[in-house]
Amino acid sequence: MNTKIEEIDGKFVATLEGEMDTAAAMEAEEILKPLYKSDGKEVIIDCNGLEYIASSGLRILLSILKGAKASGSQVIMRGVNDDIMNVFKLTGFISIFEFE
Repeated sequence: MNTKIEEIDGKFVATLEGEMDTAAAMEAEEILKPLYKSDGKEVIIDCNGLEYIASSGLRILLSILKGAKASGSQVIMRGVNDDIMNVFKLTGFISIFEFE
């Protein structure tokens, strides 16, 4: 699993690549923690390279969403493939995240 955060044009862009299973989610969470307090900057989570997400990965995304909204930020999920989108549908996350 590869995870990185960049600041581009005043927005935070987090790129997720590979499989976010339980073990990888712990490492990804440490990298993504700065997004919990995004200070009003838009947060884009680029999932173009994400192949799989476990429940622990969903928990991290939910924590990012809660923290970002509390600081006045918007979170946008980008490039979510059909398999991951089905997970969002089954868990009800499709109604709380924004997608592009």
